[in-house]
Amino acid sequence: MDADAPPVIGVGASAGGVEALLDLAERLDPDLPAAVLVVLHQPAEAPTVLPELMDRRCALPVRHAVHGERPVAGAVLLAPPDHHLLIVDGRLEVTRGPRENGHRPAIDPLFRALAIESGPRAIGCVLSGLLDDGAAGLLALVRHGGTAVVQDPDEALYPSMPRAALEQVPGAIVTSLAEMSTTFSQLAARPVIGGRRPSPRLERELTLSRAGVGVNDQERPPGPPAGLVCPDCSGPLFDLSEDNLLRYRCRVGHAWSEKSLSSVQDDGIERALFTALQALEDKADLQHRIARAAHDRGSARTADRARETAHQALQSAGLVRDLLADRKAGDSA
Repeated sequence: MDADAPPVIGVGASAGGVEALLDLAERLDPDLPAAVLVVLHQPAEAPTVLPELMDRRCALPVRHAVHGERPVAGAVLLAPPDHHLLIVDGRLEVTRGPRENGHRPAIDPLFRALAIESGPRAIGCVLSGLLDDGAAGLLALVRHGGTAVVQDPDEALYPSMPRAALEQVPGAIVTSLAEMSTTFSQLAARPVIGGRRPSPRLERELTLSRAGVGVNDQERPPGPPAGLVCPDCSGPLFDLSEDNLLRYRCRVGHAWSEKSLSSVQDDGIERALFTALQALEDKADLQHRIARAAHDRGSARTADRARETAHQALQSAGLVRDLLADRKAGDSA
């Protein structure tokens, strides 16, 4: 950790995050003695004008981060679409490393990098969003001397991410957007005390997040086999869970929290059910055609068998439709 480096504030947001970031940008102190690094979940191919929108409202300069630059106090730097934003050895890395929790950029890699790089100078902040990206990284940041700030879930448009962060870091500072800028200024100006050496596992996880930086293939896997499959690459997942934090990572680096993995599994199940429904209805349609053709040529036995097969396929399709309806009802409950 460079003693002359400024404090760094990492801010993570997802659904509802654009509104939160624009509100926060208007309130940031023009004399903020810290660098601000921002990760917002966003589609990989979608153009974004968020830096320009924030820059118009913010007293500090706002732009996309550039690979290799050093963060400076009084600047707000955003992760570009489809790139993680990290800080390693005092410089920013804008990298296409493996997705985490289904996202790139993801929040957890930034927070882990801040834990290693800035230690007690690091401030991690979780804003509005779905599921739980950022919770594991925020816990690592706090364990290495940093400070956690969480948007008040009652204020957030989507409170899932703030609540997940508070489940892992119940001692985090909970604040409204109106008070967040003051909190940042106070935390950035305080004396730095202590710090700890990064754990080998945290350093290895950061390495896995960096594109083009491999981990020795002879090293043992990240953890014990979880008996689960990575949705991104179909490789085996390994268990990185601890206490009440369930986490998984594959050998090439894709990482999943319990909520993100459950969500993508739900999506996969729904796709499989719709595929099965389509196949069953196609089968019934074909068997009805076979029955009509057989009837026309006087093959009553063949026609009866085809009608029975069609009937069974439609019964099975009805069961699949019921399963899909039950899933949708459960999602809306």
